[in-house]
Amino acid sequence: MDEKDVHKENTDKYSLRGRVFTKIREDILSGKYKQNDELKETTIGQELGVSRTPVREALRQLELEGLVNIVPNKGAYVNGISEKDIHDIYIIRSYLEGLCAKWACEYITKEQIDELEEVVYLSEFHAKKEHHEQIVELDNKFHQLIYEASNSKILNHILSDFHHYVQRIRKITLASDLRATNSNKEHTAILDAIRQRDGEKAEMLAHEHIMNTIKNISERGL
Repeated sequence: MDEKDVHKENTDKYSLRGRVFTKIREDILSGKYKQNDELKETTIGQELGVSRTPVREALRQLELEGLVNIVPNKGAYVNGISEKDIHDIYIIRSYLEGLCAKWACEYITKEQIDELEEVVYLSEFHAKKEHHEQIVELDNKFHQLIYEASNSKILNHILSDFHHYVQRIRKITLASDLRATNSNKEHTAILDAIRQRDGEKAEMLAHEHIMNTIKNISERGL
């Protein structure tokens, strides 16, 4: 086996581990697996069509993220995301998203602004049609574009992870027509501030946007 073949094999293994990790994490965060459910390597491996090895490696990685608890000689169990975790994530996000929007004012490109404008336009359209699935996807895209526009791979990585952690709650909150409409209005105001390169205003509006989500979660008893 030459060097090129070794590299390909390593790349394939990494890709396999990555896919298994992502799938198990999504299943935990979406609520498919409940708190304290046992994650059996053999069962998951059969479901995903892989051996136990990449499943075991994925579970170890998920333990580092705090989503799984591995008990020696017993097995791996779901930790999941508690109500306090969700509240903490949104509070932290409110400050980091503000910082992200502020930095985006400095680094955002014309192409990224155009993309954000399109997202806001499409979000308004789908909100009127009550297309909740599309609204969630567009909400994801809006925030991801700003993460990228901040020109900080660290902020991008942290906020993208946080976004995944609360995906189940986000789908529930955006299923409310009123919250979906208000959320897009807040996105529009953030975009206007970024377009004007007003970092302080963009930071304040992005922070308030996440705090409004926390308020919505509390009001709905989620």
